[in-house]
Amino acid sequence: MDKIKVVVCDDESRMRKLVKDFLTREGYTVLEAADGAEALDLFYEDKDISLFILDVMMPNIDGLQVVKEIRQESKVPIIMLTAKSDERDELQGFEYGVDEYISKPFSPKILAARVNAILRRSNVLDTEDKIEAAGIVLDKAAHQVIVDGQKVELSFKEFELLTYFMENQNIALSREKILNNVWNYDYYGDARTIDTHVKKLRSKIGEKGECIKTIWGMGYKFEARRKGG
Repeated sequence: MDKIKVVVCDDESRMRKLVKDFLTREGYTVLEAADGAEALDLFYEDKDISLFILDVMMPNIDGLQVVKEIRQESKVPIIMLTAKSDERDELQGFEYGVDEYISKPFSPKILAARVNAILRRSNVLDTEDKIEAAGIVLDKAAHQVIVDGQKVELSFKEFELLTYFMENQNIALSREKILNNVWNYDYYGDARTIDTHVKKLRSKIGEKGECIKTIWGMGYKFEARRKGG
């Protein structure tokens, strides 16, 4: 298997080198971009890129604009680096299709671990595996969800969230547990991050969204509905 390609886009060359060194050590091929325009050039030139790491604040084209354009064409996982701590900015990023936020300054080891985890849970590294419940068929290898025979388009993080719910049917899952397992490491945000994703996931899977039960004051539980009770 060829080395997995990751794009690191940041206008600070020192930051790019730091991230590149750690990810190269993990066995990835790292492509560098100094701004959003260069990141988009790489996106259109190389269809084998498996993950983008983007800084929010960049000259020419900022990170969020890059996300919007990439999401028109692809569901490739995107990690956003940000010096901002404004929750509104992060929620806007999730709406655009960002899969994960990492705040600066950060530990390069943690970033590398998150990259490993996000790709391990994606179709890049997944082994063939299907989960079926309540008319939902989730194919981890194909990174595909079929609801009552119809394909449903989910973002990478929505797919991970549904996978985690379906793998833990009838188990009450706290928000903390969901964050640690779906976002992989302690995420310094609040419950609204999960709630936003659950709301969008429920909407996309239609009436099957009723299988994701809210446990007030705690979190969520996936229950396959049974006809007649």
